[in-house]
Amino acid sequence: MQLPTPEGLKQKRVELGLTQNGLAMRAGVSQPLIARIEAGDVDPRLSTLKKILDAFEESKKEQILVKNIMHTLVVFVSSNDSVDAAVRLMETNGFSQVPVIDNGVPVGSLSEDMIIRSMADGKTFAISQMKVFDLMGESFPTVSPATDVAVVSYMLERYPAVLVLKRGKAIGFITKHDIIKLLHG
Repeated sequence: MQLPTPEGLKQKRVELGLTQNGLAMRAGVSQPLIARIEAGDVDPRLSTLKKILDAFEESKKEQILVKNIMHTLVVFVSSNDSVDAAVRLMETNGFSQVPVIDNGVPVGSLSEDMIIRSMADGKTFAISQMKVFDLMGESFPTVSPATDVAVVSYMLERYPAVLVLKRGKAIGFITKHDIIKLLHG
């Protein structure tokens, strides 16, 4: 059996998003002991090492990954689509915003708010003749399918949706509603 190195333990802790204090609490040891083990200043007892490894396993089980709750990306518009077509698509699907994707790559977003703002500027007739490119805003942030949902929840404080990319192509999305649904499983 090969025992983990101090660097390996630290790397695993960081991968799991645990602080030294968080790991110490889970393992039932002190934070300074975790710091000393990671620095290589002390060789832990086998029983302490087992507690740390068990804490890692427990933390891993608690993680929820994006790929397990994302929706497949089926509704989006292209930057070259007409705003009129985009509005119809949003109305049909009950969405207040959609990602703008060209050849699988996110290039922006379009929302009801953006359209209404343009209408308030007196461009009502012109809007239906415009392309999505003329009105779109910044793209939604992106993550990989293996991202922990905790990371996405922070992103959703600022953005209405987060896109999921695999090999540079959009494959899914997550909204605030998806995170809230996790509360009652």
